[in-house]
Amino acid sequence: MKRTLAGAVVLAAVSQEVVAQLGPDPPLTRHGWEVGAQAAHYEYREPNVVKLAGNRLGILGAYTFTGAHGLFSKIDVRQSYGRLKYEGSGTQNNVPDLIIETRAVVGSGFRAGGSVSLSPYSGLGYRYLYSNLQGYSSTGAVGYRRYSNYLYAPIGLTARVHFGGGWVLAPTVEVDVFILGRQVSKLSDTGLGYGDVTNRQDKGRGHRASLMVEKNHWAVGAWAHYWHISHSDTQPIGLGQVGREPENYTREGGLEVRYRF
Repeated sequence: MKRTLAGAVVLAAVSQEVVAQLGPDPPLTRHGWEVGAQAAHYEYREPNVVKLAGNRLGILGAYTFTGAHGLFSKIDVRQSYGRLKYEGSGTQNNVPDLIIETRAVVGSGFRAGGSVSLSPYSGLGYRYLYSNLQGYSSTGAVGYRRYSNYLYAPIGLTARVHFGGGWVLAPTVEVDVFILGRQVSKLSDTGLGYGDVTNRQDKGRGHRASLMVEKNHWAVGAWAHYWHISHSDTQPIGLGQVGREPENYTREGGLEVRYRF
């Protein structure tokens, strides 16, 4: 992920120098609706404890408002679904796993010289994840449903480089400032006498990057998301026991295509 972020930044800087003479005016943030689809590989890890991994498919939608002086705001939603493989207390296949994410950001686009524009932005994001581990693993361990909720503040930068003929290269880098996490574990699903528990997470960080190529109404490219969340608080779960959500890492990346109306 660090290489991806660094590479996108270097690419934006180099592109500015290389194509400064190729076009008269750089394109700023584009107004209108977008719809799209994603294909990705996903991996969630609790170090030395759990791994959930597999392929996912997703859909997305967004609307961008633009105003005077390069000002813009954008609302976007994505939904991603996969049937993953669990490795931990044994193994389990075809685990249903759903992500729904929505974000609202505001920013300002400005010309950086030649055929390059830069659009810094910030805002608020919410990420919801549902994972259904009900049933039994290969060793007979019993699973349960998990609900994950993240509230975070995205801070990012998109560069748009015009190559002429309607072709645009648009790298984006972003830091996601973690605000709060809530993890709901339906331990009652196990039938072992434990109660459901809600844990709070206060520390974490996220990063994301993408590299899109745009032509007229279409955009296609690669993207990557990363989360590192520290362990949660501790809460009673019954039978004299306590539980907490362990430290975890999430990596997700793939290809995306978008169409703009």
